[in-house]
Amino acid sequence: MGKSMYTFVAITALALVGLAAVPFNAAAEVKEVRLAKQYGLGYLPLIIMEKQHLIEKHAKAAGLGDIKVTWATLGGGSATNDALLSGSVDYISSGVAPMILLWDKSKGAVKGVSALISSPNYLNTNNPAVKTIRDFTAKDRIALPAVKVSIQAIILQMAAAKEFGQNNFSKLDKLTVTMKHPDAMAALLSGKSEVTGHLTSPPFMFQELDDKRVRTVLNSYTVLGGPHTFNVFATTKAFHDKNPKIYAAVFAAQEEATTYINKNRRAAAEIYREASKTKESLDDLLKEINQPTVSYTVTPHNITRFSDFMYHTGTIKSRPRDWKDLFFPNVHATKGS
Repeated sequence: MGKSMYTFVAITALALVGLAAVPFNAAAEVKEVRLAKQYGLGYLPLIIMEKQHLIEKHAKAAGLGDIKVTWATLGGGSATNDALLSGSVDYISSGVAPMILLWDKSKGAVKGVSALISSPNYLNTNNPAVKTIRDFTAKDRIALPAVKVSIQAIILQMAAAKEFGQNNFSKLDKLTVTMKHPDAMAALLSGKSEVTGHLTSPPFMFQELDDKRVRTVLNSYTVLGGPHTFNVFATTKAFHDKNPKIYAAVFAAQEEATTYINKNRRAAAEIYREASKTKESLDDLLKEINQPTVSYTVTPHNITRFSDFMYHTGTIKSRPRDWKDLFFPNVHATKGS
């Protein structure tokens, strides 16, 4: 099957059967893999995979020859979900919540490949009157990557449910605005924007706290009752089933990148600094990567806390039996939760 015909069939499958799997031996494995990442240290394993050409390395080792690997950087869970559903990319990276939403929307035809990182998300503010989330008023705006669907949006809803009662989980939604993390940080630090809060992740949450006007009013680890997976890697069941060797090569590349980060922190920080064009110093980035609350791992953690909450609030219609329902078997043997 030619590339154009394959693309037509893939897109038709997405549109007509909700990402249902195609027959296992319908065609040879693809010669191009398209992946989407986002902004921040939460996507460092993918940056390492790109810069060190690890997918190409493992694909060649698997006897697949030279394959083309294409990377895109998108800004938020909604954008990555749309890219996967439209057939524009084969793999996406996002927060836990957008992946769970996509699993539900696709009736299980999209699943997680693995976790990328466990990390808290901070809600930072520059408003001196705001001590807790109770103090935000109609004059405040809280920036996050995607209103209602990003992991940050769900964390805020979980915090609101604890603070104001389960039925008031969406109480703060009206204050949220969709912004990419770099733009939201710039708005918060300018002090001239309507944005007075930013629910964000590394490195942005640490950069913001370097400004004496900014402080943290919410830590997601407190909301979840402990460490949780922040970002995940995901693909479709159709891609997983039709391209088993490519899938294995991509996961092997991610495992190698994760091991590299954990063994070569300074070198990994240098790669991130160059790729992101950040103005942060290497020492600051290394300090952020070495935070005891930040862990690069493929093992999912505290996933069911998110899925249970999203089910009870009606964000998703189907409730996963456990975290393994949301992920492909390659991580089922890990000590996930």
